[in-house]
Amino acid sequence: MKSAKEKQFEELVKQYKRTIYSVCYMFSRDNEEINDLFQEILVRLWLGFGQFEQRSSVNTWVYRIALNTAINSDKRAKRRPQTVPLSTDIDPYDPQDSSLEQVRQLYVLINQLDVMDRGLVLLWLEGIGYDEIAAIMGISVANVGIKLHRIKEKLLQKAKSITQ
Repeated sequence: MKSAKEKQFEELVKQYKRTIYSVCYMFSRDNEEINDLFQEILVRLWLGFGQFEQRSSVNTWVYRIALNTAINSDKRAKRRPQTVPLSTDIDPYDPQDSSLEQVRQLYVLINQLDVMDRGLVLLWLEGIGYDEIAAIMGISVANVGIKLHRIKEKLLQKAKSITQ
């Protein structure tokens, strides 16, 4: 029989599953990495679930845990020797659908950004407001705007260099 805490946690996971997968997709290169990161985030959420003091919204707390876990995982991965995945069938887009090619190219460019910038872009693309992004990332609201502006400029320059 499940405890009340386990039931509450299950509901939290159901409600924020898409959010967690968005973070995993942004910081992973294949299905195996996505699943590993998803599990690691769930463990971190479970470990922190009893201590969540509700000083922020649940959404902010979930994003903060997910992003911190993804960023730390990315840093650990960079210290490991490079490996070559056997298959990269992660692409959720239909390769025959040409209308999604720009989205695919944008994600390729975003994945070239450093991990903190990727996290910021992910939150912005998810429609999170500057106030909540600031709370999740631990920076000021003004800094969110400045960083997003700089990131957009970087992405524009990268896109221009590809098309030339």
